[in-house]
This record gives sequence, C-alpha cells and structure tokens, in this order.
Amino acid sequence: MHPVAQIFAAIAAVLHVAIFVMESVLWSRPAVWAKFGLPNQNAADITKPMAFNQGFYNLFLAIGIVVGLVLGGSAGDAIVYFACASIVGAALVLASGGAKYFRAAAVQGITPLLALVLAAAL
Repeated sequence: MHPVAQIFAAIAAVLHVAIFVMESVLWSRPAVWAKFGLPNQNAADITKPMAFNQGFYNLFLAIGIVVGLVLGGSAGDAIVYFACASIVGAALVLASGGAKYFRAAAVQGITPLLALVLAAAL
C-alpha cells in the first residue's frame, strides 16, 4: 500500500477512535450527545446502550486499520482495505438516512475512501 494511502487510512483510524471515545465513554455529556443531534439528556440516556455498542464497532474498525498498517505486506494491506471499505459502507448507510446526515457521513467516510482510491491509483 502506498504511503500516502496509509496516511489517509491512519487518519481514518484516529477519527474512529475519537468517535469511539464520544460514543462509548463520553456519551452522557451534553456537549457530546448534542453533536449527534439528540435533544435532551433523557434521549441520551435512552440511546446510551446503542451508542456504547456503536462506539465499539468504530473502535474495532480503527484497530483493524492499525493492525493492518503494522502487519504490512499483502495480508496487512487486505486488512486495511477491508476496514476502510467497511467504514465507507457505513458512511453510505448513514447518508441514506437523509440530508441531515450527509456531513457526518462525509466526515466519517472521506479519509478511508481516499485511502482506497489512492491505494488503487498509486
């Protein structure tokens, strides 16, 4: 995998660790749940188990990228490709929820998409 593609994959991993922290560790803080469009603490409390679980999905994808980058070679590249493609797929699913999710989907999906495109092109 080209080093420039690896950089974008690594950025995607860092972003998804940050998302994990927000969803699984800091979810009860108003500044955090408000970023996800929740109207009040009650809504945050109701959705906390779902956010906790979703955060771990993000963490596992980030771990996949990091493991793939550290492992290297064709096996490591395959892991990075799979994790990046999974994140892009999740971003597309998020975007299918409507225009209000487009920005979040772009933030989530652009760096792994760039990693995949650059890996294919370089």
